[in-house]
Amino acid sequence: MKVLVMGGTQFNGLALVRELARTGHDVTILNRGRTEAELPRGIRRLVADRTDPDSVRKALGSEEFDCVQDISAYRPEDVRLMTEILRGRTGHYVFASSTVIYAATNRLPITEDHPVDRGEDQTEYGLNKLLCEDHLIGEHREHGFPATIVAFSMVFGPNNILPDREQRMFIRLLRGRKVLIPGDGTTVGQVGHVDDEARALRMLMGNPRTFGRRYNLTGGDCFTDEGYVDTFAELLGVDPEKVFIPAEVMEDLYAGRYRLGGGPVKALADTRAMRRDERQIQLFQINRIIQRIAPNLHHWNRSVFFATRRLEQDVGWAPEYSFARAVEQTWEWMQRTGRDRSLEFDFAPEDDLLTHIGA
Repeated sequence: MKVLVMGGTQFNGLALVRELARTGHDVTILNRGRTEAELPRGIRRLVADRTDPDSVRKALGSEEFDCVQDISAYRPEDVRLMTEILRGRTGHYVFASSTVIYAATNRLPITEDHPVDRGEDQTEYGLNKLLCEDHLIGEHREHGFPATIVAFSMVFGPNNILPDREQRMFIRLLRGRKVLIPGDGTTVGQVGHVDDEARALRMLMGNPRTFGRRYNLTGGDCFTDEGYVDTFAELLGVDPEKVFIPAEVMEDLYAGRYRLGGGPVKALADTRAMRRDERQIQLFQINRIIQRIAPNLHHWNRSVFFATRRLEQDVGWAPEYSFARAVEQTWEWMQRTGRDRSLEFDFAPEDDLLTHIGA
């Protein structure tokens, strides 16, 4: 197939480009041209800035593609521009959405038909992904635009541009630091491997059964918070000192009664003064301890994992990486690239929390 990848030089997009090239597709990428990447031979690169619609129109000219994989659309205007340009010029348009759109629930796993959250606790990122989806579903229903939506969950693996996730855990353990674990460590989470997800995107291309539908995309394993730590520690051959954060402290952190680096909030008025954006910043700081999807929506002790049965049924895809293998392969990449020696993280908020709970 002749495939256009919007993005294509970082993490998910780079893994997809390599997967498409490996399986013999004719690949063009379009991005701003600012990121250097080790691309396979034969990849054609177009340069345009998505915030400048005229530059995108000029770069694409009158070209047609069998499939367009849009990994870098984050705003509704991004997808509106693409549907305008590509109407009648592509056989398939695949949009990378996110599982942060889903509302909190105790009924698991979360399927594609689960209610979404457009409320005040949703982030701008999540709301924009929903608006992108709204536009694409409308285009499919009204004009037959061949759009497929793929909701990525947390993604794991080499070239991750979010080092505060798995890479932070590796460095934390290598330095012999105490490892904080929320509550009793039994909350369940899930991640997907970047190469598994690239393969899924490749497999659904050109499948009309997927048009107008959303597909969850993540891994096949789940793990508890303590199991997450244990998997890393066993690979590294270390025996970590685990510190379980008492439930009441986690409640204070989530409610804003205790602020990382700022200590206890002494008055109710001060707690109420924590603005929505400040609360979200704090929640994502807490999320660096153990990576978890959408802490702004899902309480610290709520297990969250997603069903991928629809993708398996319609496309025939299944994940190949176990969680343990994903950790192992990511560690191999960190050693190969020297990140195990060069990465630095600010652990001061963790030290503050350890002091607060008397650890």
